[in-house]
Amino acid sequence: MGFGLSACARLAPGAGNRDAPEGLPQDLLPAPNRDYDAWVSGFRERAVAQGISPSTLGTAFSGAGYLPGVVSRDRNQTEFTRTLEDYLSIAASDERIEKGRAAYARHRATLRDIEERTGVSALILTAIWGLESFFGERQGLIPVISATSTLAFDGRRGRYFEGELIAALRIVQNGDIPAARMTGSWAGAMGHTQLMPTVFQEYAVDFRGDGRRDIWSEDPTDALASTAAYLERYRWTRGLTWGGEVGYGEPEGRIIQPQPGGPRFSTTSNFRVIRRYNPSDSYAIGVGHLADRIGGAGPLRGSFPPDVNGLTRADRMDLQRRLTARGFDTEGVDGVIGRNTEAAIRAYQTSRGLEATGTPSRALLESLR
Repeated sequence: MGFGLSACARLAPGAGNRDAPEGLPQDLLPAPNRDYDAWVSGFRERAVAQGISPSTLGTAFSGAGYLPGVVSRDRNQTEFTRTLEDYLSIAASDERIEKGRAAYARHRATLRDIEERTGVSALILTAIWGLESFFGERQGLIPVISATSTLAFDGRRGRYFEGELIAALRIVQNGDIPAARMTGSWAGAMGHTQLMPTVFQEYAVDFRGDGRRDIWSEDPTDALASTAAYLERYRWTRGLTWGGEVGYGEPEGRIIQPQPGGPRFSTTSNFRVIRRYNPSDSYAIGVGHLADRIGGAGPLRGSFPPDVNGLTRADRMDLQRRLTARGFDTEGVDGVIGRNTEAAIRAYQTSRGLEATGTPSRALLESLR
């Protein structure tokens, strides 16, 4: 959960990708890997010993394969590599706030019903939904069996992901969803609120009593209720906020300052419960702040210091606007220097006969003014 952002191609492990679903980059399609194939052969025996039937294994792995892009993404999670300022620019972007308010209004009755039963804030649930899958729009196209088996084989967190793989196979075996339709994030997180397979097994809820725990359909009810059940289990306190920016009416609690020189935050026990969903202060602040914004609150009042290149967020946004106006499209103005902005900078530098570093700077900004 919080690792995040189609039918599984029916290919043998390590085979080609001619039948792979559209929309996935090359590194997230099965690639030949003999060591992975050997690992799968050994894993089958362990899985059978844990109650997974040979027929389930045959069906689940008929389209599975080693995904090299999953490994690289495991080592570059945004909430652990971005500054808090950049992370919040993404997590609480104007677009996400607008969509969040619309989603909250559309599902208000359901969200309040879940809050009444569990005590978990409807706004917090909406914010988690927004961060995890952009309110259901980005649930993930990566086959869960391929993703979890790749990470189990990779070994960095092999034991953990082998457990997730076993849980995913049990979900298939129990008939909750066919393996070919079980898709999700690069880490195997699934559905509207990106539940990991083990969490689905323990906490998934059939909220309306229709006989199915369906976190994948267009209706987000079961996914939202399942997330609430998880947070309730970890002692969410009814009626308590997550915290807030220090100096602006926040409740008393533990003070943290994730980015040196940036705003400080007072956090409550519910902040720590959110961290059970994803063990990152940036993620938990992102959820809390987005929930506040969806509920009508304004932006943070405190400021962040200039970045390592001496630029403030306003400077970086100005740089993006000016590059785009010159024909070097950064594909958005958010103050976050990502791949698109770096590519635009390199193209601009090349056009001026400069070294194409892709690195923003004060001099670069001045040259565009």
